[in-house]
Amino acid sequence: MGEFTVESLESPALTKAQLADLLFEHIGLNKRESKDMIDAFFDLIVQSLVNGEDVKLSSFGNFQIRTKAPRPGRNPRTGESIPIEARRVVTFHASSKLKDQIQGEVKSD
Repeated sequence: MGEFTVESLESPALTKAQLADLLFEHIGLNKRESKDMIDAFFDLIVQSLVNGEDVKLSSFGNFQIRTKAPRPGRNPRTGESIPIEARRVVTFHASSKLKDQIQGEVKSD
C-alpha cells in the first residue's frame, strides 16, 4: 500500500471529511464506514481527555489535560481587574519524530 498524500486538498487544513475520503480512497472502506471510523477515533480521543486521561499517539505526540489555577486578569478595553476562574485546557506536545519530520521539510525547501 502506498503513502497517503494530501496534495490535492482544496483548503490548507485537513478536515475530518477529507480524512474519511482518504480512508475511502486508500483503504477501500465505503464512505459511510470511513466517516464512522474517523468519528469514532475522534470521539474516543475527546472522551479520554474529558475523563482526564492523557492521549499518546506513537510517532505523533501527546494530548494532555492541564488544570490552570485561578488568577487575576484585566479587561484590555477598560483596564478593569477581573478574576479568571480555574479551568482545564488541552495541551499538545509533538513527538521528537514528528518534530524531526517537520524540520526535515523546512531544511529541504
